[in-house]
Amino acid sequence: MVLFKMQFPLEKRVKLAQGLWLLSWLATIAGALTFSVGIFLKTELRKRSEVMDNTEIHAVPNTLILVGLASLGVNFFAGRICQDSLDVARFPRWKGFVTPYFVGSGFFCFLLLVAVIMSYAMKGNLEESLKIGLKNGIRFYKDTDTPGRCFQKQTIDLLQIEFKCCGNSNFKDWFEVQWISNRYLDFSSKEVKDRIKSNVDGRYLVDGVPFSCCNPTSPRPCIQQQISNNSAHYSYDYQKEELNLFTRGCRAALVSYYMGLMNTIGVGVLLVFLLQVLVLVSLRYLQTAAEGAVGQEDAACETEGYLLEKGVKETLKSSFESLAQVFRVNQVEAGGGEGGDAAVTP
Repeated sequence: MVLFKMQFPLEKRVKLAQGLWLLSWLATIAGALTFSVGIFLKTELRKRSEVMDNTEIHAVPNTLILVGLASLGVNFFAGRICQDSLDVARFPRWKGFVTPYFVGSGFFCFLLLVAVIMSYAMKGNLEESLKIGLKNGIRFYKDTDTPGRCFQKQTIDLLQIEFKCCGNSNFKDWFEVQWISNRYLDFSSKEVKDRIKSNVDGRYLVDGVPFSCCNPTSPRPCIQQQISNNSAHYSYDYQKEELNLFTRGCRAALVSYYMGLMNTIGVGVLLVFLLQVLVLVSLRYLQTAAEGAVGQEDAACETEGYLLEKGVKETLKSSFESLAQVFRVNQVEAGGGEGGDAAVTP
């Protein structure tokens, strides 16, 4: 049973071909933008790779890069079909390629939809990755003389300044790690000895934070040492004082930043997906309408266009059979070529 049938006189076929040619170029530009967005997102994720625990979240930019590149070839192919669709002499040469093209384009549209879904669904993986990555980053903050961790302090400081955050969940995370290197501690000092002895792991823990946690908009000079000691500062109450530190944790700040990016990208990719579906539907109508004019005495006659000649199930089955046939023919030709070479080899 033919689905979504429409009548196409010559004038209507011409307008459809012209409109589809324009749509294919718009989709090509959209594909280039999708590729660029994928590169941008991947770069942004790599910039903070030192505070991320895994690379699973790179699936989103990798998919965008893939579909962006695929879009260039897919829509260029659609543009060429548009040019030849109104010439009954040139159009038949595309007949063997159209079915594989529709299957490939359908898969490409599916990948676009997957990219949209992943851009909204990656929050859990992103948050878990940052939770572990930031925890390790804070733990290795002091290791400026350890190979592989030399720039960890710089990374964390710049991160806290740029995103106006402190610690993993909040500034108190710094109280639980030794973030001051031993080479900057005076082990002859009684205070240092007492602090190290009071900790079962032998670490030098303080209720202080690095300078990068200080909020420059605070009117009070930064209190970054003895934060929980009320008597150490004049007119200061740890429980009531509005701290002049960044109170938001870096995990929440980064999740908010990246999810804002991914949500915006998701909307853009959804628009690209809808545009690509429109190209695919229009091309199907143009193909079936143009095929109806092939072999007719009057090329300007009215033809019939449709989306599916049979039901959805039957169409998918015949499409896969056509692809399998093309694959088998290519294998036979490749085997014949190898056999021919072998035959002439002495």
